[in-house]
Amino acid sequence: MTLQCGERGVPMLRGIHVFARDVTASVAFYRRAGLEFTAASVSKHFARSEGDRAALEIGSYELTRGYDSGFQEPPSGGSTALQIGVVSREAVDEMFKTLTEAGYKPHLAPIDAFWGSRYAEVCDPDGNPVGFQSPRDEAKVTRPPL
Repeated sequence: MTLQCGERGVPMLRGIHVFARDVTASVAFYRRAGLEFTAASVSKHFARSEGDRAALEIGSYELTRGYDSGFQEPPSGGSTALQIGVVSREAVDEMFKTLTEAGYKPHLAPIDAFWGSRYAEVCDPDGNPVGFQSPRDEAKVTRPPL
């Protein structure tokens, strides 16, 4: 079996695929969150945002059922959170405010996280939590809550 490999010849993460009830609504959320989608990368059933090292792909349930007859709609609000890095601590608060004022459901209001970053989560249209994280500030690192 041949795997797509990175520079070191080991398997690499190519991206994350999000299943969506409404691709257009999901693209609107992720665009508002700062990801870029070209017009050519968006259709009714599929969209792709290319990052520096990985991509976010959004596929409709209908498309997924077309190649995976055993696909079952996941429950809303899974246990995995996508992570988006922002440029500053203030940008986390601003992103949280922008998205929640646009009507998206807040999951975790901005906090100063124990690992030294400012962090918040907002749910996408399908209930998936999406985390927004500032760069780590070593001076703000504290003990984990456990």
